[in-house]
Amino acid sequence: MNIYSIIVLLYFLLVVSISFVTKKIAERSSADYLIAGRNLGTFVCAVVVAAEWLGGMSTIGISEKAFKTMTLQPILYNFATATGMIIIGFTVAYHYRTRNVHTVSEMLKSIFGEEISTISAFAFLIAYIVLSYVQLQTCASIIAPILKLDWTLSVIISAAIITLYTYIGGMYALTITGIIHLVAMYFGLGVATIIGITKIGGFSNLQSILQSQGAPNNLYNPFTTNFSAAFSLLLGGILGGMAGQASIQPIFSAKDPQTAKKAAVLSGIIVAPFGIMTGLLGLLAKTGKFFDPGAIKANEALGTILTSATFINPILGGIALAGVIAAILSTVGPVNFAVVTIATKDIYQNLSKKAKDDKKILQTAKNLVILINFITIPLAILFRNAILDTAYISYAIRGIGAIVILFALYLKGLITKTGVKLSFIGGVVVIFLCLLGKQMKWFDIDKTYGAVISTIIFIIVGYVWDKFIKKSEK
Repeated sequence: MNIYSIIVLLYFLLVVSISFVTKKIAERSSADYLIAGRNLGTFVCAVVVAAEWLGGMSTIGISEKAFKTMTLQPILYNFATATGMIIIGFTVAYHYRTRNVHTVSEMLKSIFGEEISTISAFAFLIAYIVLSYVQLQTCASIIAPILKLDWTLSVIISAAIITLYTYIGGMYALTITGIIHLVAMYFGLGVATIIGITKIGGFSNLQSILQSQGAPNNLYNPFTTNFSAAFSLLLGGILGGMAGQASIQPIFSAKDPQTAKKAAVLSGIIVAPFGIMTGLLGLLAKTGKFFDPGAIKANEALGTILTSATFINPILGGIALAGVIAAILSTVGPVNFAVVTIATKDIYQNLSKKAKDDKKILQTAKNLVILINFITIPLAILFRNAILDTAYISYAIRGIGAIVILFALYLKGLITKTGVKLSFIGGVVVIFLCLLGKQMKWFDIDKTYGAVISTIIFIIVGYVWDKFIKKSEK
């Protein structure tokens, strides 16, 4: 067993051990299990939110796209999500926490009623199942080369570890591990980035090497190539955060509305700079100075450079890999937990007559932590597409929710129940039509733009229908 394997396995052991510490508290009630009893302070809440954002997308996803494009365009993901959380802090965070909800759909239920809650819940469930299997892939893409395992086994082992500590400790376990993850990822990847830039001879030399391979002149400018694609990253990240169950579940757990507001803003400040490190490591991997970049897949760039002895000392590389694992676990746990919370609170509790007993709700949530694997594991094994691009299916769907919530809170007179129904049902259909159109080469409309434009159109159509056509029929 090599040093990388030992360090990563020790980190896994630490994470799972923490869940046993929180087990007793988490089992007191469904509220303790799902939202940590609404007891989180500003700093802890902010760290947990930030840790959720700094996951597979910010590590494997950004390094993969930087490796492919030879630019820092993908760092817009982090800047977008950071901006989104700051906007949340000054807009919806206070409202979310004031209404004492568990989910975004519960928020919509408090405004529009139960039918809207159920419809939106199914849309968000699709969004988070997509994100859950993509996050699972990022974990497996690190485990596979370190432990020398095939893809299927790596996915299964990743799912087992994530399921174990989430099942046992609930939101309390995710809170404590989130703090540890954040320290590990910033320290490990920060050290690796400094070593890499020093070894390559500085930023100007890195730029010269990549330009000789065809990189654009100003590769450090994230808008330097495709402006439309860059703006889509920015827009999707901002809107995706505003209705993102996993990223705002800690806000539901804040001890009071003011804490929720401050924590959202602080989390954005923590999130913003992280992608620069993993983006730079993706560029360093592409140079060919440490290994042959043609011999690997783009999503293996980060794991490969951190296990390259010509790049970094194995102990430091192992610590950096633990940082990557930390980043992935800090997201994939909350993402899976978001699926569980939506399914438990918005679907099971709304539709089941037996869902009044808190013990039944708690047990259902714990069962769903296990059952979700029967969906995500096969998807993670079969669909190995571009990580960041696939994840944006989730952000596009959540973008629908963000627009609806903003209208509901600040432009309520312009949105009706019909508009909300059309937005969630029609918006999801439009997103998948955009994906199909691009795949079949019929047309090329970015899914994020499709979601935003169609949602606004559906809100207008719903308003006209309810206020004029339906009214005139009476």
